[in-house]
Amino acid sequence: MANLKSSRKDIRRSARRAAHNRSIRTALHTLAKGVAAARSSGDGEAAKKVARTYASALDKAVKYGVIHANRANRGKRKLSTLIFS
Repeated sequence: MANLKSSRKDIRRSARRAAHNRSIRTALHTLAKGVAAARSSGDGEAAKKVARTYASALDKAVKYGVIHANRANRGKRKLSTLIFS
């Protein structure tokens, strides 16, 4: 355990941030599964709607530093080849 007051505070802060980031990553995985499910159902409009939501969530995750920009770009590229091809 840390001895300095600021170090103890840093530990608490990093735990809070890790939990928040984990929730965002989990939401991204859930949205990705939703895209796959919408695509396999055959409903093109629903798939496009879920795809837009997923792309937006990827961009927000990059904005808050949860994931790297290149990872989001890869995800959107794969998404566009699945949905729009």
